[in-house]
Amino acid sequence: MPGGGMFGSEQIGGGPVRTVGGCRLESSKYKGVFAESKKVYGRTLLIWFAGNSDAGRKAGVVVSKRVFRRAVDRNRAKRLMREAFRAKRHLLSVDADLIMVARKGIGGRSCAEVALDLEVVLRRAGLTS
Repeated sequence: MPGGGMFGSEQIGGGPVRTVGGCRLESSKYKGVFAESKKVYGRTLLIWFAGNSDAGRKAGVVVSKRVFRRAVDRNRAKRLMREAFRAKRHLLSVDADLIMVARKGIGGRSCAEVALDLEVVLRRAGLTS
């Protein structure tokens, strides 16, 4: 096939091109965020946050095996929290790094419900304008 064939570098479809490291928190920064020990609880998740000079409005996700035994449930919870953060990232008024931890209440919720809960938690934490 011309242009690289089936396994070439051409983009198939009209989807957006993803950038590396968009809004995910690097694993090396988790310890620093947990060390700040600032946390706010919501119904579906809790957030740990740190406003450092090198913070960049990024988020990490944590889902415990104690909360969700099955991997499929843990992965769904991670997807919901990441998508909720992408939807509400623009609301952050300060540069802060977040770690979102799934709570039992996230099971069976829609992305819109998780995003709304995240917005409430961010407001309570004083991270929005």
